Amino acid sequence: MRSTHRRRATATGALIATAALLAVGFQAGTSAADPATGTTARAAVADSGALPLSLSPAQRAELIRAQSATTAATAEELGLTAQEKLVVRDVTKDRDGTVHTRYERTYGGLPVLGGDLVVAENRAGATESVSKASPAALKNVDTSADIAPAAAEKQALGRAKAEGSTRAAADRAPRKVVWLAQGRPTLAYETVVGGLQHDGTPNELHVVTDATTGKKLYEWQAVQNGTGNTQYSGQVTLGSTAAGSTFNLTDPGRGNTRTYNLNRGTSGTGTLFSGPDDVWGNGLPADAETAGADAAYGAGLTWDYFKNVHGRSGIRGDGVGAYSRVHYGNNYSNAFWTDSCFCMTYGDGAGNVKPLTSIDVAAHEMTHGITSATAKLVYSGESGGLNEATSDIFAAAVEFHAGNPQDVGDYLVGEKIDIRGTGAPLRYMDRPSRDGLSKDAWYSGIGGVDVHYSSGPANHWFYLASEGSGAKTVNGVNYDSPTSDGLPVTGIGREKAALIWYKALTTKFTSTTNYAGARAGTLAVATELYGATSTEVKLVTDAWAAVNVGARPGGGNPPGPEFENAADVAIPDNGAAVTSTVTVSGIAGNAPAALKVAVDIIHTWRGDLVVDLVAPDGTVFPLKPFSSGDSAPNVQETFTVNASGEVANGAWKLRAQDRAARDTGYINSVKLSF
Repeated sequence: MRSTHRRRATATGALIATAALLAVGFQAGTSAADPATGTTARAAVADSGALPLSLSPAQRAELIRAQSATTAATAEELGLTAQEKLVVRDVTKDRDGTVHTRYERTYGGLPVLGGDLVVAENRAGATESVSKASPAALKNVDTSADIAPAAAEKQALGRAKAEGSTRAAADRAPRKVVWLAQGRPTLAYETVVGGLQHDGTPNELHVVTDATTGKKLYEWQAVQNGTGNTQYSGQVTLGSTAAGSTFNLTDPGRGNTRTYNLNRGTSGTGTLFSGPDDVWGNGLPADAETAGADAAYGAGLTWDYFKNVHGRSGIRGDGVGAYSRVHYGNNYSNAFWTDSCFCMTYGDGAGNVKPLTSIDVAAHEMTHGITSATAKLVYSGESGGLNEATSDIFAAAVEFHAGNPQDVGDYLVGEKIDIRGTGAPLRYMDRPSRDGLSKDAWYSGIGGVDVHYSSGPANHWFYLASEGSGAKTVNGVNYDSPTSDGLPVTGIGREKAALIWYKALTTKFTSTTNYAGARAGTLAVATELYGATSTEVKLVTDAWAAVNVGARPGGGNPPGPEFENAADVAIPDNGAAVTSTVTVSGIAGNAPAALKVAVDIIHTWRGDLVVDLVAPDGTVFPLKPFSSGDSAPNVQETFTVNASGEVANGAWKLRAQDRAARDTGYINSVKLSF
């Protein structure tokens, strides 16, 4: 067994634009909480200096100007090449003077997709940390394309057609970019195609095409699916504007947020709600103003939550309100956020009587806008699941903060809109799998699941971090939250969990953040806020371990029997599969439902590898797929597989195959923990 391992960080896919509500290690001290019950801890107060500072739009603009004036010096300090330039996209500031600057990059004047990074500087201007979307070096990129833009456009139109678009030409012609989001820098074209998807949701499909080979590198959707008499929240106060004897739904206290009636249309802005009095709707869906009142109310609550709790003035932090469009399409059962219009859009649901305008849906969609303005988590793979979870997390936070007696705070998503027609919520945060599709815990293939369901582990983490595990009742709703490792979790409280997630989103996450990165980011924030040995850091770590992301401090349960093969097995370059055999004996019955497979493979390009676990009877458990863009070295990871249907004793095999030329490696060791 060789002892010297080369290590390098890995990068995953990235980038975002429209989202829909539905699918189309840190050390810690001892906790003072009761470990036998899933309860909420009452512990330290956050370090006030590490809390976000509330910035006015003018203060934020001045910070952006100041940081933009020093981009060349920052690039030099970070060791970037002469062809790389930094462009400031956002700036936040902590109360202790720490400034977090989010940059995009260009290379030879071309945009770099997946090249974003966040630099934290202390009050004295010294760099404290750098978070990069990709660790790969950006150099020696040939910026001369071998294929014509028309070929990239043809490919993008074909992909959009498969999603339901009838467009004959791209809405945005192919632009030359450098694609860095999957590791190796590649000259590419980015093409955007519009139209409508199969279910009537607007299409804004981004397709990235290799400018040398014509191969599709990546694609993602930019549309993200999440006194008034409202349908869901009762009689509420709304912000409005009077012009002579006419009132309209423009909220001057919240960045002139406006609410429009599309009147069953699917394009344009629609008509601004207006009338002779300042009363909106009658609480029934037949009155078009009712849905408008719900949407305006939800937008106002979300604005107030982020401003009053996190010091953020509007979605972009610039004091400008987004607008809402209601009555989209006919019987359209979805809602979505669109970057290009900076707006939320809501359908009326089945029979046009169940508009998707409840508090949590409105907060969900507006939060997509905040994610786009900050981390810009790409709406695909694990980052896409985290994007969706972020919207669900703050949907719950806004609903609790609102304190509306007719729509009380809960850890359910879309419980008011009855989108399934059964009275059931759309999603459950305490046990996501209750919806039949979402995942309770992380596993190695979760990046291939629809983002609305791969959001499950992060939603589950937020519930556990807030309330703890086990059975309990909150605001009259019964919950029973399991853990993947079978150990209880004690919560730190919803406000602390939401604060940690918000600060991680705005200062740690990048476009390519995956579940491991989300754990690292939230633990870094918890450490900044409460200290490395705090109860909060330990319990945040426990909550991640409970959804199978990382381990608990001290290891949790006593380990079961372990079996290991540490003999080296060479992996032929672009050749046949090889195996490393682990012989298991002395265990009665079947293997566990959470069999741990610790894999240590040394390889110069891990994306070339396909790795499986093969049970004694030949059953194959896929661990890692082939991924040409994954340029990082080595596979050093512990996988969890449900092997409960397999007899434990016998010859288990780790199988590895190199499916591309040039890079080489070997199996260093494999260990099974029962």
